[in-house]
Amino acid sequence: MPLYKTINFSPSTQILVWKITESLEQLCNEVTLNSTNTLRFNGMKSELHQRAFLSVRKLLQEKGYIDFDLEYDEFGKPYLKDGKHISISHSHEFSTIIVSDQKVGIDIELQRDKIIKIAGKFVDYEFEFLNKQSQEVYIRKLTVIWGIKESIFKIRNEIGISFKEHIQAKPFQINDKSGSASLHFQNNTKDFSFHFEEIENFTLVYVFEKH
Repeated sequence: MPLYKTINFSPSTQILVWKITESLEQLCNEVTLNSTNTLRFNGMKSELHQRAFLSVRKLLQEKGYIDFDLEYDEFGKPYLKDGKHISISHSHEFSTIIVSDQKVGIDIELQRDKIIKIAGKFVDYEFEFLNKQSQEVYIRKLTVIWGIKESIFKIRNEIGISFKEHIQAKPFQINDKSGSASLHFQNNTKDFSFHFEEIENFTLVYVFEKH
């Protein structure tokens, strides 16, 4: 499938979403990987993961990049050779990237009942404003919170950060589509703004570090 959605957030920030409907063979024919990523690709045991990996390269092509423009630091954080910030995420049949002049993180997640069972592992303060009476809304909000924390972790990328203990999402409603969050880690506080939307039964979250 062609590009599913483009979000022109600002002149310097763009989000692209791909719905992965292509076969692995088709994607292999349309994407060229560098030697390092060829090894990574060949080591993947899941075809779903391989297709997601290649679909991210299709998104790069939409932005005028190729796989050779994408590098990873020693901690596995992606960056572009031209100095632009990039963040990557994929879940089941969707993949997404955000490219920006700012420090950014992105996450896309399938909304699932399972998140209720693991909520205690990544939610603490946020339980104060979460209403469990509507399970549907509860799942949707938990998925947003997970996306916020995952995106902040991708931005900071520091060993020892706990989603539950160190990252707080401020109260929000599903209709807000945005809000603020903070990271309290090693006697430092960093503030972030987040934005989200729902695509089919997935939640897309992207986060910017405030200065």
